[in-house]
Amino acid sequence: MGKKMKKEVETPAKDVFDPLTIESKKTGTVVLMLKSNEDEVLMKACEAIYRFADKCDDNKSILLELGVMEQLIKLINHEEKTVKRYACMAFGVMAGHPDVRRYLRKTDSITAAIQLLGDEDDVCNEFSSLFLSHMSTDFSSKLSIGKADGLEPLINLLASPDPDVQKNSVQAICNLVQDFQSRSAVRELGGIPLLLELLKSEYSVIQELALNTLCAVTQDGESRMVLREHEGLEQLVNFLGNKEYDDLHVHCLGVLSNCLEDTDSLDEVRSTGGLEKLLGFATEPGASPQVQAHTAHAIARASKNVENGKILHEQEVEKTLIAMSGSENDTVRIAACHAIATFADNLAAKDTFGKSEGIPLLIHLLTAENPLVREAATLALANLTLNNTNNCNEIVISTGVEQLLSSLQNSKEGIVVNAAACLINMSQDVVIRTDIFKKGIIASLTEPLKSSSPRVQSKIAQTVAAYVIGADSRAEMRAHGGLEPLIQLLLSNDNEVRRNASWAVLACSADPPTAAAIAKLGGLEILQQINDSEQRCSNYSIAAFEKLLDSNLPAKYSLTGRLAFHNIVSDGFYDSGQLRPNSKFYSLEELSKQEINQRRPILLVNCKVSDPDAEADNSGNEAEIDQTDLESLTEPRTETPTTPLRVKSPVPHFKDEILSSVKSSQEESSEKGSRVGSKHSYSRRKKKDKEAQMREEAERLRAEREDAIYRPPVDYALQGYFDDVTKYIQPMSTMKEQIVALAQYVVEKMGGEIEHGKLMDFSWELHIAELKCDCKSNILPIGKIQKGVHYHRALLYKVLADKIGVPCSLVRGQYNRAWNEVMVAPTQEKGAPSYPPTKYIVDLIHECGTLIKMDSPEAVQYQSI
Repeated sequence: MGKKMKKEVETPAKDVFDPLTIESKKTGTVVLMLKSNEDEVLMKACEAIYRFADKCDDNKSILLELGVMEQLIKLINHEEKTVKRYACMAFGVMAGHPDVRRYLRKTDSITAAIQLLGDEDDVCNEFSSLFLSHMSTDFSSKLSIGKADGLEPLINLLASPDPDVQKNSVQAICNLVQDFQSRSAVRELGGIPLLLELLKSEYSVIQELALNTLCAVTQDGESRMVLREHEGLEQLVNFLGNKEYDDLHVHCLGVLSNCLEDTDSLDEVRSTGGLEKLLGFATEPGASPQVQAHTAHAIARASKNVENGKILHEQEVEKTLIAMSGSENDTVRIAACHAIATFADNLAAKDTFGKSEGIPLLIHLLTAENPLVREAATLALANLTLNNTNNCNEIVISTGVEQLLSSLQNSKEGIVVNAAACLINMSQDVVIRTDIFKKGIIASLTEPLKSSSPRVQSKIAQTVAAYVIGADSRAEMRAHGGLEPLIQLLLSNDNEVRRNASWAVLACSADPPTAAAIAKLGGLEILQQINDSEQRCSNYSIAAFEKLLDSNLPAKYSLTGRLAFHNIVSDGFYDSGQLRPNSKFYSLEELSKQEINQRRPILLVNCKVSDPDAEADNSGNEAEIDQTDLESLTEPRTETPTTPLRVKSPVPHFKDEILSSVKSSQEESSEKGSRVGSKHSYSRRKKKDKEAQMREEAERLRAEREDAIYRPPVDYALQGYFDDVTKYIQPMSTMKEQIVALAQYVVEKMGGEIEHGKLMDFSWELHIAELKCDCKSNILPIGKIQKGVHYHRALLYKVLADKIGVPCSLVRGQYNRAWNEVMVAPTQEKGAPSYPPTKYIVDLIHECGTLIKMDSPEAVQYQSI
């Protein structure tokens, strides 16, 4: 046998590294491997990083901290396809973390990813589009994608056969079109037909994303036109009729809602029967509440267009909305009510809702538990009653007024505002307004006036202006305390609130009692401050101030120093002098509480007995207290017609002494009767004592109540003046004769003529002081003054002239000056041309009855000191 020979082992080259298999369990080690030059190492490292990052977001944060993104950005364009593929996979997955996206925004990663779109490898397309879908959620990244022209390759990928590529691409486009800049670009790049094609996809997520993208894109009018050209409307209606896509019908209705805003789109849908199908889908049994609600929204949006409203009315959409408003689902009812409110702009539809069961159904919704339903129902009623008397009558017939008044007390401002708007609309009809007033609307407005919401304040003030028309309504405003919160609204910083509050004050100031109450609450001062400001002033505040003064002539004369020809002075007028700047105007009752002082007196005009019934009651009470006129001994009537400024309460201790003496005498007589043993007399005595105590308590309460009531003194002398001028001066044939005769009469009653330069010798101050002491008050009836100067005589002349119908004004000057201006037509012969009347000043001081032409030197001298 031969000898065996050993096989010689090849010696490895000295410059070659022996193969090494490494199993690493450290993330940092794998990240370091991304810097390798070996393709196989890079491939395995990228694959491992992809798998690790895809597990959870925490892993993505760890990789970000290890600096993996810097290496991945370099590897996504690697020459080796396998390395490139796994690098793209890891790159796309990592972008799902917000911290990673924040880092990537500082790099050029978006441009690199866009370059990968359209790659021959579908995996690269899938994950690069995934990367862009993640990045497009940030606004700054959207701008970067737009600048890098990334929208066009994304649209091209919509036609990819790979559903993952389609899903990621349409997701990125959907994010981009949420900003209007990209919507027109989708249309221009031909994206709408591709999006419509995606509706046929087998995957619902792709269909949903396509519908959401179309919903954003079709907000542009030109895009809607392109969609019509590609028969998109018919495709959408058919999609809506497919029961397999029930969960996507809401998204489809969003697209249709946009399209139906165009009359052409709505007309096309109607002509193809699509509108009838749409309404049928919404009202068929078992329809989804979300579908019904979105259908109502689509109708509401479409009805905003006038021409669309006509088409919808012809299609009898009102029946569909009424049926929806009767749904048991609150979302559907709210949407239906909003659609009715919008559709009510169409006059024909408004009448249809009124003639059908729409209004009673809406009134029923006012009692719903959900406040959003009540708010929507009140909005619909407010729009249906606007300029429509028939619908207003329908609300009254359906007993809806009570529900609306109750809604005014709701805490939700939307309900209050809408209910108030509906009531304002109903106030345009006199009969309906009267009926609502009788049901207590004034009382219902008091509480909402105190609301802190500017919307509620403004609308309720407007409602007050609409319903405070007659004297009864203004009396209720005073009785229910509505004036005080209304005056406070004048101080609002909201222009609309202040304007409507001024409007309401204007309506309330039509009669003297309410005007006086407003003035007492400081309304005059507030309005004056508003009108002094250029920013806060308005036509309403000016009109309210002027109306308030016209209804409160004492305040007008005190503030402005002038009463015009049309300002008729009547009982209750008083002249408290010129009001100083930033001073409060006091009522007569407040002035009556002041002690007698050295200031000029308050001149009162009053021939009316303030409360005759109360006086009759007083005399009756006095007779009841004791049949022996005991009360006349304890409380003698010392008042005179000119002095009773206030009904004083009797002196308590003096009255108690008299009554106690009577009581003791009764007890003595009863004691004697008891000695005889008469039980009947004892019970009669006890009964009599109890009645006396009750009468005494009633008298005390009456006296306390009357003590707080001011009764202005009756000026019987002035009543005599009225009788004289009515009997002797009023029958005169010409106005000029009446003017002169009245001047002579006033001068005679006020102490006669005063020579020039002799005014200081007239001693009228002493006479006034004596009267103030006699009356024990600063308030003097004008008829009591027998020595008066300019301002006394001018006031008396104005009072008497207004009584007999002689037009004249009353103007206050300085230093106790005042005068009357009259209009006298010039004497003309028959056939001569007529001339306008001339204004004169009536001389009541020196040459009584002389008419001094205005602006003449004599007039200037008369007006000056």
